[in-house]
Amino acid sequence: MADEEKETTQQPIIVKKVFHGGHHGGAWKVAYADFMTAMMAFFLVMWIVGQSAEIRRNVAGYFRDPVGFSKGGSKGILPGGKGPYEKEPGNTLKKTKQQRETETWESLKEVGRKISTKLQGMENFSKFKNQIEIGLVPEGLRIQLIEASANSSFFESGSADMSREGEDILKAISSEIAKLSYLTVIEGHTDSRKFPVGAKYTNWELSADRANTARRVMLNAGMDESRIKEIRGFAANQPRIKDDPFSPSNRRIAIIILNEYASSDYDEITVSSEKDLSLN
Repeated sequence: MADEEKETTQQPIIVKKVFHGGHHGGAWKVAYADFMTAMMAFFLVMWIVGQSAEIRRNVAGYFRDPVGFSKGGSKGILPGGKGPYEKEPGNTLKKTKQQRETETWESLKEVGRKISTKLQGMENFSKFKNQIEIGLVPEGLRIQLIEASANSSFFESGSADMSREGEDILKAISSEIAKLSYLTVIEGHTDSRKFPVGAKYTNWELSADRANTARRVMLNAGMDESRIKEIRGFAANQPRIKDDPFSPSNRRIAIIILNEYASSDYDEITVSSEKDLSLN
């Protein structure tokens, strides 16, 4: 009986265990998500800053009105003024483009100076210095290899085979052009002397073949083929000396490093627009 009374009065033993260093709930997940979002936004901003003005303008237009932008543009659905890349036409955007174009021209001028310096350091170059012209034209920087007399210097007469001296000069020029990212055009020009009547080979083929020969020499000198935009053969239709269509100086190869802002229309190039970078 006493044992039963003792058993009923005994209190249950409760063991309380306290754990330290738990996960403290899910608050850290929210903080981590905010951090990753901020990092993504940061890298997106850095990417946009490195893009061209046109891309930045398009991105700004999309975020102002994604629906209207995809349909060709409309008034923004967000309140407030225009974005930083949507200033009045002819103001900020035009100024930015002008600045970039000016920088491109300055870069091309510097390339011309480097080519001039490299050529002047070549052995026996003095006899060719009056046959090489480096100057700016509306399309970009133009380097011309010009024949000076009836005895060809750069190509065999009536042939697309380039002389050894001509190859050496063109390779020296190409080694500088190969460092650039600009597109390049190669032109061939002849004088007005015609091949014999009935000949299947004419000045058209000759001018194009000479330009193509120059292309091969430039590729062998390290030029990236993807940088060559066009091969042009003009025959005698773009004489350098217009008053004397038979002048040897009309026979030439022209390498044009294109200014990305300039027109690709050759008709816009005029002699009066040239800015010569003298080799003297």
